[in-house]
Amino acid sequence: MPCVYQRPPQSSPRCRPAAVQHGICWVAARQVMALVTTSALLAALGGVLWFAVRRFVGHGVPQLHGGRDSGLMRGKTVLITGANSGLGRATAAELLRLGARVIMGCRDLARAEEAAGQMRRELGGPEPEDAAGAGPGQLVVKELDLASLRSVRAFCRELLQEEPRLDVLINNAGVFQCPYMKTEDGFEMQFGVNHLGHFLLTNLLLGLLKSSAPSRVVVVSSKLYKYGDINFEDLNSEQSYNKSFCYSRSKLANILFTRELARRLEGTNVTVNVLHPGIVRTNLGRHIHIPLLAKPLFNLVSWAFFKTPLEGAQTTIYLASSPEVEGVSGKYFGDCKEEELLPKAMDESVARKLWDISEVMVGILK
Repeated sequence: MPCVYQRPPQSSPRCRPAAVQHGICWVAARQVMALVTTSALLAALGGVLWFAVRRFVGHGVPQLHGGRDSGLMRGKTVLITGANSGLGRATAAELLRLGARVIMGCRDLARAEEAAGQMRRELGGPEPEDAAGAGPGQLVVKELDLASLRSVRAFCRELLQEEPRLDVLINNAGVFQCPYMKTEDGFEMQFGVNHLGHFLLTNLLLGLLKSSAPSRVVVVSSKLYKYGDINFEDLNSEQSYNKSFCYSRSKLANILFTRELARRLEGTNVTVNVLHPGIVRTNLGRHIHIPLLAKPLFNLVSWAFFKTPLEGAQTTIYLASSPEVEGVSGKYFGDCKEEELLPKAMDESVARKLWDISEVMVGILK
């Protein structure tokens, strides 16, 4: 028979060795993953570029109230908690520019002194030993740890001895979605710092605020209050702990506290209002874990969609300084406008009960 070359039969995909099949499937899967990832990145980049153009070209940077009278806060003393970074620092710098005497109540004294020095250099303000004159106001740094009721009391004793007046108290400091931990006094950290620490601070300074009237209290809350509730059976989150839910609970407590305090301060010429700053690029989210590979995309998105600290601080500054809100009390603001609250944030009976329980928790005697 003639010698004829015959091609060996090719294996069908179904008959290929398992290793070959797995290799082909893995290559195909990687190609699909690469395509999906590339598409997602391109879509995200397109969205970011669209938003950036719309924000900075079409409509401009979100409104900054930069036209305020530079002497608007001259002669006024303002206390800001957590003023060494983020929203607090931006608020302090702007109120300093407006001529206020700003007291920075901060847990980390070294970082606070560093931030204060930077603000003085940026604004050309007086050093601590200089008298406040024309130009920017004066900065004072004091140690205040809201996770310690002992520290809050010591801070207030010193402040009441040294300060003849207090025109504005800004409850700004906060803890955001941290792992479960407790304050020095055994309270769940987010509820302890965000609500109880400020509750005690405000109550201990009410006398000075009243004697300085007209005066204001400004409370920084969050839109995330919508996802929290007040469980009086487990305020300390010992039965269960969800860091996101507990943050929302503390922010709901801020609003209930504000409304109850406004009710109690009627007729005193001391007003109190609460706000949400929006989503802001600060270090408040340091406890949130973002996968390493996702960080570049997150940073890109946050640059485009999140507010800067100065933009986020605008409503705080507005409530602390604007003549437009003179006499306004017990309201909730966002982007320098009054906003509606959910019914659970306006429940007067819950607000009164939370107040009474908070008094017991922080040791205030009636």
